[in-house]
Amino acid sequence: MFDKILIANRGEIACRVIKTARKMGIKTVAIYSDADKHALHVEMADEAVHIGPPPANQSYIVIDKVMDAIRQTGAQAVHPGYGFLSENPKFAEALEAAGVAFIGPPKGAIEAMGDKITSKKIAQEANVSTVPGYMGLIEDADEAVKISNEIGYPVMIKASAGGGGKGMRIAWNDAEAREGFQSSKNEAASSFGDDRIFIEKFVTQPRHIEIQVLCDAHGNGIYLNERECSIQRRNQKVVEEAPSPFLDEATRKAMGEQSVALAKAVGYTSAGTVEFIVDGDKNFYFLEMNTRLQVEHPVTELITGVDLVEQMIRVANGEPLSMTQDDVKIDGWAIENRLYAEDPYRNFLPSIGRLTRYRPPAEGPLGDGIVRNDTGIFEGGEISMYYDPMIAKLCTWGPNRDAAIETMRNALDSFEVEGIGHNLPFVAAVMDHPKFISGDMTTAFIAEEYPDGFDGVTLGADALKRVAAACAAMNRVAEIRRARISGTLDNHERHVGEDWNVALQGESFDVTIAADHEGSTVRFADGAELRVQGNWTPGDQLARMTVNGDPLVMKVGKISGGFRIRTRGAELKVHVRSPRQAELARQMPEKLPPDTSKMLLCPMPGLIVKVDVEEGDEVQEGQALCTVEAMKMENILRAERKGVVSKINAAAGDSLAVDDVIMEFE
Repeated sequence: MFDKILIANRGEIACRVIKTARKMGIKTVAIYSDADKHALHVEMADEAVHIGPPPANQSYIVIDKVMDAIRQTGAQAVHPGYGFLSENPKFAEALEAAGVAFIGPPKGAIEAMGDKITSKKIAQEANVSTVPGYMGLIEDADEAVKISNEIGYPVMIKASAGGGGKGMRIAWNDAEAREGFQSSKNEAASSFGDDRIFIEKFVTQPRHIEIQVLCDAHGNGIYLNERECSIQRRNQKVVEEAPSPFLDEATRKAMGEQSVALAKAVGYTSAGTVEFIVDGDKNFYFLEMNTRLQVEHPVTELITGVDLVEQMIRVANGEPLSMTQDDVKIDGWAIENRLYAEDPYRNFLPSIGRLTRYRPPAEGPLGDGIVRNDTGIFEGGEISMYYDPMIAKLCTWGPNRDAAIETMRNALDSFEVEGIGHNLPFVAAVMDHPKFISGDMTTAFIAEEYPDGFDGVTLGADALKRVAAACAAMNRVAEIRRARISGTLDNHERHVGEDWNVALQGESFDVTIAADHEGSTVRFADGAELRVQGNWTPGDQLARMTVNGDPLVMKVGKISGGFRIRTRGAELKVHVRSPRQAELARQMPEKLPPDTSKMLLCPMPGLIVKVDVEEGDEVQEGQALCTVEAMKMENILRAERKGVVSKINAAAGDSLAVDDVIMEFE
């Protein structure tokens, strides 16, 4: 076995690999850029080597720098994680030339599966079910239209070297095929330097389901069941689960066997994933093969008990697989939510900055399930503008799907993140969405259910009452604390009343609290009674309560006269007042948000690259006003309507925060 391996990656996947290596008694080497000097993966590794400036193209993906780090430390093998150099055949070749083991597949398999046209031809030859389409070179738009008619609309026009949704168009008729061909060709050339295009049948009611395979260098190959990855935003996965709520055993077996056949056809070794698109009738079609460890691999590990990183290391060491297909079982259900530093209320714009508070739920048992959290950050650390904005991969396991979902809900409510924007409210909303709960979803789930973006969660009547009752009980605890501080001893203490009004989400509830040593019974005006128990005390930022015996977890912040609450994806201001205070509050005029319709606000933290207008200029709808750079991407801000620029508050080179006023209009 190897004595020392280098992890050619960063963040949570580097930490994940280090954990398994440590368990196996293998020393680890981390590499890091200037931005990652104090990163968690650097702290966890036995050794760390600096490899350059923050941009990945000057550090993490410079093969010569990684090879230098290998030579400096004497590492015998390299795990590439995912992204960066993980699917770069030149890197695998450089390692082979240096006599260093690559903890991944052979160079030839990476090359064969990295090209969509080549991989589909190999899949067809291996009798893997593929989407009807045309894999040859398409000369012009006229030929694209002819081929589209032969396949039958709708069709998908795709870049051969594509990825991340770039160079991809759907055409439903000749005109769209003609236009889509040219657009895809142009986008593919600019994004990948390769303008080859292919066309295939567009699958309706599509689900994205992938098969995990594991092969050794001795001719053995197995599949470790499937993962459902249909909840995607802009072709990027957000929620994954294993197994799929859609597949039956016969379909699973057929997909698994075809995946292993494909892997063997390209001489594959190590862990890999074969991705399929599956229609509403369970017809499945090969999409692509990812020749690396997948981001979502933890859900497979949770239901099979197989450590995929350990298996990759053992295969790279020349060992045969220690298990057969008959050994692979499905134990329970697992779900993964990808937590990102992005603002769901602002069309998921990236958010950067320091994590002033980062308290994930404890890993291990939670209720009837188990929590696992793969992360590469810590409280006080920073989300950098240079890399993927992933905070963590929160995973839960349960004996069945309902239990896994319920465990995930409680884990999300227990997750404390402050200092940056994050998508916790959004993924919490997905966990409560009827379509997700039923398992009836396609890859269009987010586009169809949130067509105008995410604007928060509105709690139903029962959930709202549960929160109101809990906050009333918490307020009583806070009032007792205040009474003891402000009052004198014994008989002179201020009395805490039993009658209160709780206002939240536009609703108002008059309640009466009857407290005892075990908890509080909160009685509503309509006669409903809720029993609240918990050990929350003022200052706690997380409240773990039960309401009528059912758990309720809330993130708690203090506001004047009440609490700021986050639970089940909803963010609420809850005011708890005495009857007299509530009566006076009802007389107060409603505070309206400021009118920003005549202002251009900065939508994200960023740098002003240029300003395209001057004070006094008349602008038209859609006209470019300025350019803001954020997360190494330039964003052009345009006029929403016709107007005249009255004042410009920022110039090129200025750094702005969210909602800073860039310019004003008459």
